[in-house]
Amino acid sequence: MIPVSEAPRLRLTRSFELFEQARGLVPGGALYTSKPSDFIPGEYPIFFESGRGGRITDADGNEYIDFLCGYGPIILGHREPEVDAAVIAQLTEKGLCLSFSQPCQNELASRLRRLVPCCERAIILKTGSDATTAAIRVARAHTGRLKVMRCGFHGWHDWCVEIKGGVPLKLYEDVYDFAYNDLDELTGLLERHGRETAAIIMTPIGHDMLRPVMEPQPGFLEGVRELADHYGAVLVFDEIRTNFRLGLGGAQQYYGVTPDLAALGKSLANGYALSALVGKAAIMEPAAEQTFIASTYGPNSDAIVAALATLTILERDKALEAIQAKGERFVAAIGDLIERYPVGAVLSGPPSLFCLTFRREKGSRHVTKRDTFFTQLIRRGVFLSPHHHGYLCHRHDDEDLARTLAAMEDALRWVQKTCDTLSPVPSRV
Repeated sequence: MIPVSEAPRLRLTRSFELFEQARGLVPGGALYTSKPSDFIPGEYPIFFESGRGGRITDADGNEYIDFLCGYGPIILGHREPEVDAAVIAQLTEKGLCLSFSQPCQNELASRLRRLVPCCERAIILKTGSDATTAAIRVARAHTGRLKVMRCGFHGWHDWCVEIKGGVPLKLYEDVYDFAYNDLDELTGLLERHGRETAAIIMTPIGHDMLRPVMEPQPGFLEGVRELADHYGAVLVFDEIRTNFRLGLGGAQQYYGVTPDLAALGKSLANGYALSALVGKAAIMEPAAEQTFIASTYGPNSDAIVAALATLTILERDKALEAIQAKGERFVAAIGDLIERYPVGAVLSGPPSLFCLTFRREKGSRHVTKRDTFFTQLIRRGVFLSPHHHGYLCHRHDDEDLARTLAAMEDALRWVQKTCDTLSPVPSRV
């Protein structure tokens, strides 16, 4: 075997210049989840210039195989021709902001009703936070109750934001967290507060940052469904990440448990800003009179026609089946690598939402290993977050995956060479 060497550092001059410029224009220089501190400062680019298919190019011209996919929306590929053509046609032939809804709204709502098990009605929105917040508002209006049981990340709005600066603490008095796959904890909370609980909102899979992705243990989702029914609470699945990735019917179809409401987003429109709250008519229909849910840009038709084109490709071309098939081959190969090089790497999650983390150790050895591994990956042209699970898209081809596996092998070998080797540990979750 050829000895492994450290990959050369990337040239990121322009990216860093743009960041310095941005610091005088944007608080902190970057908003959202693109802050350098969310990656490995000095190693990852901060500004991207373009994307096509399964690859992206940064401001310095470095190209990467993209496994973050815009944090999930890119399910087909960057600049997907058929999707973009549908949007351009809508803009040039009809317009997109006409005050009232355009007929494509009904077409999308009908398509969602056909695909998603819980969908009898749909409210078209723009962001994932819009959809989860609307779900809680609808559930509270429907039940006349206030308390919410939550599990997972549900966005940045006041009722659920993790960083609480600027948010009155009293808003959290009626919101209770329970751990994923811990039915006993939820049962205990509901024994105390069940008759005051409006909603149980949860992500169907557990995907906390810096943790392995967790799939439901046998009986967990079914148990949550039974508890919601017993206490008369509205069960909400936050499917912002899982819709159209685990199946055209989302995680609810994949796992066979149907919620009352579901928040959809991200991959719904292949990168165009769109979300939806879908669910049972008996719960959602009164919301039109009992609550106020509105958005100036909600009826905009550019993202709606993008969603229609995206769903057409997913169905017609069997794109999800293709993603699943190559994903299974891909994660199997990753699993073989991390067993061959036992440095504490852990593989978890469904193939289209795969996650690579490092087993926690005393002190910060696992952090050193993690940062070393992901530094070597980004230098070798593979864009994958050290803190977040990855995504596959339809346009990731065999060459992309082969290059990624070669880069991962070299990165693991470099970790093994430069960090203390661990004894073999379970590497697949």
